[in-house]
Amino acid sequence: MTQVIDDSMGAGDGSAVVSARSRWAIGGASIGAYVARRLLVLAVLLVAVSFAVFCLLYLAPGNPIDMLLGQRPRTPATVSALTREYNLDKPFFEQYWLWAWRAMHLDFGTSIQTSLPVATEIKARLPTSLFLGCYAFGLATITGVGLGVQAAVRRRTLVDRFVVGAAVVGLSTPVFVSGVGLLYVFAIQLHWLPAFGKGNGFFDELWHLTLPAIALAVPSTAYILKHARAAMLGVLEQDYIVFARARGLSPWRILFSYSLRNALIPVVTMCGLVLSSLIVGAVLTEMTFSVQGIGHLLVQSALAKDIAVIQCVSLLVAVSVMATNLLADVLYLFVDPRIRIGRR
Repeated sequence: MTQVIDDSMGAGDGSAVVSARSRWAIGGASIGAYVARRLLVLAVLLVAVSFAVFCLLYLAPGNPIDMLLGQRPRTPATVSALTREYNLDKPFFEQYWLWAWRAMHLDFGTSIQTSLPVATEIKARLPTSLFLGCYAFGLATITGVGLGVQAAVRRRTLVDRFVVGAAVVGLSTPVFVSGVGLLYVFAIQLHWLPAFGKGNGFFDELWHLTLPAIALAVPSTAYILKHARAAMLGVLEQDYIVFARARGLSPWRILFSYSLRNALIPVVTMCGLVLSSLIVGAVLTEMTFSVQGIGHLLVQSALAKDIAVIQCVSLLVAVSVMATNLLADVLYLFVDPRIRIGRR
């Protein structure tokens, strides 16, 4: 009798293993198909965005040659060189195709401010902006989720009211206002942190970009905090949380194993939007703290009417936003297994 039971249990375990492997295989295949479909949609969207970016040269007031010349003298040689470089003597759609082909090879022309290739200008400033954006995103995510969970667990207490009030203030404060305030307190009065620049080396750069990252992360932290608190409150009221408490599970296990994981499902989507907003919103922060990043370059190019740089930065921002949204959607599939089961 015991042997029969053992055999049946072994068979059951084997079938369970096979079933689990098949579910993982099907889930991986569905994720791959989903990512492939999203990449196809993003490719179509990128074509539309690139066409709109290319049209900036013709939507700007004035002649395209005058826009590309900038402050340089207008001579027949320079006009002929710009006409050949940007294919201005060809039909409009052929110009777009040639420009898009060069853009795919990271060739966006020459900047009228520095007479250097646009790709060289972007390459010199992009690491600083990425470092600042990731730094601010890390601060906003950790602080926002932590305070949101703390406020939900201590609902209707003084801690909850203080956190919610701070979130309202953070959402209502523009980036440049919080940046000026942080500069005055921590750089001018207390001399704790540097007031401008990006530093040299990883730790020096981390030190110099702390104030810009905090200023950039304040609204995003409040945004994540608000959604994390609301999601956590909804999870804490579910029946399985009451059942887990009735079973006598420890509060920490209920919080991290049952509550937090389910509450993070909508927060993951919010984090994707937050990362996109940090990339776009870094312009004011970089100008406030004199950080030589992509946002600072975009403002300078707009003032100088440097269309080639504006086109490159606009396309770069669009690609960054698309990539972060795709990453958030893929992470959503891993956080919530029910999406894979439903797709299967």
